[in-house]
Amino acid sequence: MTPDEIQELFTSRGDVFHFARWERPIVPVVFGVDDQTLPIIKGAIEAVVALAGHKMAETDPELGGNLMLFFLRDWSELTALDGLARMVPGLDDTLVRLEREGANQYRYFRFEENGAIRAAFVFLRMDESLSDMAAEDLALAQAVQVIVLWGTRAFGETSPLARLPDGQVVLRPEIAAVVRAAYDPLLPVAGRDGMALSLRLSARLRAG
Repeated sequence: MTPDEIQELFTSRGDVFHFARWERPIVPVVFGVDDQTLPIIKGAIEAVVALAGHKMAETDPELGGNLMLFFLRDWSELTALDGLARMVPGLDDTLVRLEREGANQYRYFRFEENGAIRAAFVFLRMDESLSDMAAEDLALAQAVQVIVLWGTRAFGETSPLARLPDGQVVLRPEIAAVVRAAYDPLLPVAGRDGMALSLRLSARLRAG
């Protein structure tokens, strides 16, 4: 990928570039799925974390869980969860907007003082579109979308997943390569200088 293509992956509306990755080990907590689906979701997260060369843990000493995934049928279900509004500021207004737009997913991130990802919240309204996806594919797509802070332009038109000739669904190779490069220990955990960071990421992709 060219530096410009990489920069686009971390750019959102208003041409705002924002790169961030996790620094603390990831501790996922999943709500709203059955016992058969839970290992599939956690397995996908483990696979993406391993790809990045990052770590997972059983618990976060400060937060307990720092990656929370909510599977629900209607956005209104979130209003009944005590304490969620304190963790996700402006949640009530966000739910009104999501309902109005007919959205089926929303991600919210919190950050450390140095800009690294501190916690992530993933909300999935299981409409017909998401329900038709295989659990493995849905879990993989969500895992890759929280391993770094992608921009809104990253996957608006193109999925991070690809289907092999044998039918297996995998991460697109270029996306997997960016994830690996993003966790190079010589790179900063966060940054807003799009050109500088994109050039450094591109150099790591070329180096393999």
